[in-house]
Amino acid sequence: MHQQIFVNLPIENMARSQAFFRALGYEFNPQFTNDQGACLVVGENLFVMLLVKDFYQTFTSKTIADARTTSEVLVCFSCGSRAEVDALVDKAVAAGGTTPRPAQDLGFMYSRSFDDLDGHTWEFVHMVDASQALG
Repeated sequence: MHQQIFVNLPIENMARSQAFFRALGYEFNPQFTNDQGACLVVGENLFVMLLVKDFYQTFTSKTIADARTTSEVLVCFSCGSRAEVDALVDKAVAAGGTTPRPAQDLGFMYSRSFDDLDGHTWEFVHMVDASQALG
């Protein structure tokens, strides 16, 4: 039924946010990127629209949450390996992000997260295929 997903997040500074996510290895779709919004390409048919707060506000009459003090969403993506999870979070921290909690290893699932420059929490998980878990 659904063909694509676009997660919309409010940001403070467009140039700073783009530099942060480029440091993680992500690209932006220039067709949908300007000084008000940037289309972060996370994967095939997976996009995050980084919207400057004034522009974001035009889409809602609600107060915009301060992601540094209020959890408004947890963005979670699967990865192909634990090493990929670690590499992404390590790049985020090197680019100025912070880690809100330690890594979690549940055996069948490994996860780490980071808070981006605007306080949004991004989680990355690697889950063992059920057939691998059963051995």
